[in-house]
Amino acid sequence: MERQGGRDGAEVLELAMASVFDLRPAEKLQLLEDLWDDLAASPDDVPVHEWQKQELARRKANLQGNPASAVSWEDVKRRIRAGMAAKPVADSAL
Repeated sequence: MERQGGRDGAEVLELAMASVFDLRPAEKLQLLEDLWDDLAASPDDVPVHEWQKQELARRKANLQGNPASAVSWEDVKRRIRAGMAAKPVADSAL
């Protein structure tokens, strides 16, 4: 690894990780948001595994074959907030 400020990359990463764990919750959330935005800016650089592509294709086919199985994002959030996240969801709904 390239040396930065007298430390190799592994040491720099270790120090950065230690400081990440010292952040307040709001700062951690902001960091996550910043990282997500950075990844979203170049989606072609984010690897998608073959099994993920297959799962997306399966879900798309299920939705096309059974449009009534769709659940809006608002309904999902409402169910989670109501404590229904623990309730099993039929595989066909996914």
